Amino acid sequence: MVDKGIAAYKADGITAHGYVADVTNEDQINAMVSMIEKEVGVIDILVNNAGIIKRIPMHEMTAAEFRQVIDIDLNGPFIVAKAVIPAMIKKGAGKIINICSMMSELGRETVSAYAAAKGGLKMLTKNIASEYGEFNIQCNGLGPGYIATPQTAPLRVEGHPFNSFIIAKTPAARWGNPEDLTGPAVFLASNASDFVNGHILYVDGGILAYIGKQPK
Repeated sequence: MVDKGIAAYKADGITAHGYVADVTNEDQINAMVSMIEKEVGVIDILVNNAGIIKRIPMHEMTAAEFRQVIDIDLNGPFIVAKAVIPAMIKKGAGKIINICSMMSELGRETVSAYAAAKGGLKMLTKNIASEYGEFNIQCNGLGPGYIATPQTAPLRVEGHPFNSFIIAKTPAARWGNPEDLTGPAVFLASNASDFVNGHILYVDGGILAYIGKQPK
């Protein structure tokens, strides 16, 4: 997968480097960050995007399954951010973007572990901003709504109840496109957001602002 990504960048004339590590393994992450800093330089922008979800009713979920989601979705961002922050402090600048979720704010059936992890990630985001803002480090979250991807294609079939549900719950009356996340991500990674810290930017078409349509 990494080789495929590097090849795509190379085809566009962009020099890229690829590294692989388990985000839940502190030793692997520390070694990877040290290698990146040696081969490329200080990490200016960190995007914590690794994540999994297990759609299991809470009363049927094992503690081990719950811990696995928490470990990747919450402990992972903690471990990786902790590894890059020292060099950011030394440089006096850095951007950390944590990929949160609407489940940072809302609950839903079968996603207890995911919602707990993303709610925790929201607060970790705010705390990193609070603790390291004085070093010109901005830590913000990006919270995608329901996005049209190959994974959601079966749910977006005309007439599917979930498709109708999402469109009815979204003021924009559509699913988001991956491109809808581009501008917000670039904003949080750029100097344009130098005085934005501890914020969760939800790119959800207005779902979190909307109570929904009144039944006819």
